[in-house]
Amino acid sequence: MRESGILMHITSLPGPYGIGTMGKNAFEFVDFLKKAGQKIWQILPLSPTGYGDSPYQSCSAFAGNHYLIDLETLMEKGLLEKSEAESFFWGENEEKTDFNAIYQSRAKVLRLAYNRFVPDAEYEKFVAENENWLSEYALFTAIKDSFGGKPWTEWPEELRRRDEKALAEKREELKDEIAFRYFLQFEFFEQWEKLRGYANENGIKIVGDIPIYVPLDSAEIWSSPEEFQLDENGNPKRVAGCPPDSFSADGQLWGNPLYDWEKMKASGFKWWIKRLGAAKHMYDIVRFDHFRGFESYWSIPAEDDTAMNGRWEKGPGMEFISAVQNALPEIDFIAEDLGFVTPEVRKLQEDSGYPGMKVMQFAFDSREEGNYLPYTYPENSVVYSGTHDNPTLVQWLSDVAESDLAEAKKYLGLSGEEGFAKGIIRGCMASNSRLCVIQMQDYLELGETGRMNHPGTLSDKNWTWRAKPGFASEELGKYILEITTRFGRI
Repeated sequence: MRESGILMHITSLPGPYGIGTMGKNAFEFVDFLKKAGQKIWQILPLSPTGYGDSPYQSCSAFAGNHYLIDLETLMEKGLLEKSEAESFFWGENEEKTDFNAIYQSRAKVLRLAYNRFVPDAEYEKFVAENENWLSEYALFTAIKDSFGGKPWTEWPEELRRRDEKALAEKREELKDEIAFRYFLQFEFFEQWEKLRGYANENGIKIVGDIPIYVPLDSAEIWSSPEEFQLDENGNPKRVAGCPPDSFSADGQLWGNPLYDWEKMKASGFKWWIKRLGAAKHMYDIVRFDHFRGFESYWSIPAEDDTAMNGRWEKGPGMEFISAVQNALPEIDFIAEDLGFVTPEVRKLQEDSGYPGMKVMQFAFDSREEGNYLPYTYPENSVVYSGTHDNPTLVQWLSDVAESDLAEAKKYLGLSGEEGFAKGIIRGCMASNSRLCVIQMQDYLELGETGRMNHPGTLSDKNWTWRAKPGFASEELGKYILEITTRFGRI
């Protein structure tokens, strides 16, 4: 079945209190998707944001981001007063998330709600069903905050090494802080399940991201250091990244610790099965970020400042994929197979049966080594106008080399009458890919201000874009419905 959808993270929705949430505007966006004939809502990871405000650098692979908890819903439950929420500073620009303001204010206003919360049977059920990750996450973040946010590698030795007596003392000392975090996760998942349920009832599936790596300063590495390539002091031996290419002369140094795949294999990939089992309760379809890392990954000496001196090392390959498919046959996956794709990576993607990704911008970028021209797209693929890591179409059109733009005009029949961005969207919709996903910013024809992320950079431009109120207009919905119908994706 040919389908289409829209990529838009929840933080980018409009609304009060500084950031998009799982409240009224999210439900209205589901209504918009349905009226526009869309079957997919793709979002970024729902985990707590970490270094650089990135949802791909989270302190937990299991927890939900409390920034997304809708304050108006808490008001309806009698846990919060509107005047209390309005008393905090949430930023000055409604088209941009001020993460510093959110960091300073969100936990404070949520604590007011927590102080009025009375645990009930639903809460106790949630705790019992999620205790296998919730207790470690709550303890980790409570200890971390008690040390002023220091990474666990700088905690006292008895806590770094997880001495049982020291941990028990911390559980008692920080029991209210731990309970607060239990409350936040209960409220997050209660709101998320209602929103996801509403989407499913209206024929919309949620596509969510699973970052391949977790950061060093995370509950998972602190609680399960044996799963990673660490030395006896808990420091990474080698770290993750990407090799130099035509886009980056030094490559990309992500800095995430690498997995000890041999130990994971010996346990039947238990850690990953647990992680993906939790993901099925958040998403309908899971996108494996950096899928090529399961075939082979770029391993960089931990002490290096760039990715240049890395080397390729073999990943777990089809043995890992088979273990996942046998343990979790009900989950559908998308393989993010962009970047340096070798025949071995392509074979792994094809053997897995997972659809790969095609980005239309890459088809006309002379720096791109792969062939992304639409005629090459297999049916079992997902075509994107661009991803969260790409410029918007309007920005790309303004920055692209003249020769590359000329090729795009010729190939796609772009015209000023239709609009170049709309012409590229038409090319995506017309392609042979079973699923077509368009960034919301591309439908809105936004320029650089709409770009979600600039990979390899730290700035207040990343992850901050928000749509204007009224962005999901009836006129836009009719256009999306028309082009979706024209190319058989209804």
